Amino acid sequence: MGKNNFKDHFSVHSEKYSKYRPDYPAVLFKFLSSITPGHDLAWDCATGSGQAARGLVKYFQKVIATDASEQQIKNAIHHKKISYKVAPAHKTTIQTESMDLIAVAQALHWFEFDQFYKEADRVLKQDGIIAAWTYNLLTISPEIDSVIKYFYFNVVGEFWPPERKLVENGYENIPFPFYKLPSPSFRMSAKWTIKQLIGYLSTWSAVKRYKDNKGNDPVESIEKELTKLWDNSSAIMEVCWPLSIVIGKKTVT
Repeated sequence: MGKNNFKDHFSVHSEKYSKYRPDYPAVLFKFLSSITPGHDLAWDCATGSGQAARGLVKYFQKVIATDASEQQIKNAIHHKKISYKVAPAHKTTIQTESMDLIAVAQALHWFEFDQFYKEADRVLKQDGIIAAWTYNLLTISPEIDSVIKYFYFNVVGEFWPPERKLVENGYENIPFPFYKLPSPSFRMSAKWTIKQLIGYLSTWSAVKRYKDNKGNDPVESIEKELTKLWDNSSAIMEVCWPLSIVIGKKTVT
C-alpha cells in the first residue's frame, strides 16, 4: 500500500490503540516459534503499537516491526530487541531472504494483497514461515454480547470498510498464495473493567468514521446499558476473542 493509498483507519486513535488493544496469547508465539526452523529474525508487519512484536522477542534474536503509520510507531512500546520502522507493507528496506518468520496481526485484510505477497516472498527465507491472524467480536456474557453485536451491525455497521468482511469470515476466503500449514485454535482473553471495554470500543475504525460523519460519539449510546450489565460486584469481567489464523511457507518439503 503506497503512501497515497494507505488506508489509515487508526493513526488518529494511536494512543488509545496502544492503551486499549488486547495482547495476543503467549501460546501463539510459542507455537509459531516451534514451527519456524530459524530464530534469528522476525518481521511484524503493520505492527500498530507493537503487540505482536513484543510477543515475538522471547523467541527471536531480533524483531523488525514496521507500520505505515508514523503515529502508531510513535506510540509503540519500545524494547531493545525490536527495531521499529515506518514503512508500508509492500515496500521495506528488509534484506532479501532474511526473515525466519513474518507475522501480520489484525492487519492483512487492509493490504494490497499482490504487492504485499511479492514483498513477503522476497524477504522470507526459503524455509521461513508466514502467519497472519485476526479476531472478530469479543464475548463477555450473553447480555453484554447482545448489546455489542447490535452496536456492531446496526449502529456503526454502515461505517465498517468493506475489508472488514474478511475479518467477519475468519480469513476463510482471504487470498494467501503460500503452502498452508495446520494450526491449533487460539484465543485472546483479558480481565477488564467497564472503562477498558469502552476504551476498546472507541478504537474501532467504524466508530471513528461514524464520528467523522455524524459529529457525535456512538459509544455513548450504549455506555449506560453496558455499565448496568457489568458485574459491579467485582468490577472486573473476562473478555475473550477467538483468533482466526492462516499459516504458510514458500515451498512444500
